[in-house]
Amino acid sequence: MTRSASHDIPGREARVQRLRAARAQDSAAKTSRALDVVRDLLTSGQRITCARVAREASVSTWFVYNQPQVRDAVQTAMHEQRDHGRPAAAVPGSKQVTPAGLHTELALARDEIKDLKKERDRLRERVRLSLGAELDDVDRRQLVERIQHLEQQNTGLKRELSEARDHLIAVEHRLRESEDDLTAARTSLRRAMRAVPSK
Repeated sequence: MTRSASHDIPGREARVQRLRAARAQDSAAKTSRALDVVRDLLTSGQRITCARVAREASVSTWFVYNQPQVRDAVQTAMHEQRDHGRPAAAVPGSKQVTPAGLHTELALARDEIKDLKKERDRLRERVRLSLGAELDDVDRRQLVERIQHLEQQNTGLKRELSEARDHLIAVEHRLRESEDDLTAARTSLRRAMRAVPSK
């Protein structure tokens, strides 16, 4: 090894350390944002999904699934919402439901389904590309663990997609009911107006 090459080693190590520190700082910032989003969604009673947390925290869905602290927080919050329901104060009352509001909720639900489908397709493509590259570098046990982890991610996405579809169906049903109520109210109003004697 030449003298100049030996002098370059400390410089490379310093650059590597700086890169590692920057990555750790970036990961910590993303983790903090994602945890804040989970807490805010849970407090406000809004439905929590991995895709929604990723979108509102400006991180990738991959980060949500692969950062243990964030993944555990999301799963815990989703289980809490599923087991105990969302806060009643956050759910609009029947008097507050309007066709316009339901149309907006319907559009948001459809957008969320599209995002979930896109994320599912991206994960499938990533799995297809990464598995081939990793086969030569991992032993059988690591490969099995990796496949199990990917299957868990796929199961989570399928569950979110199913929940989003159920939510979409419920919103569409509420929208039809609201429109029926509105039509009935207009009909009753016209009858009442006709029943008023003219002077």
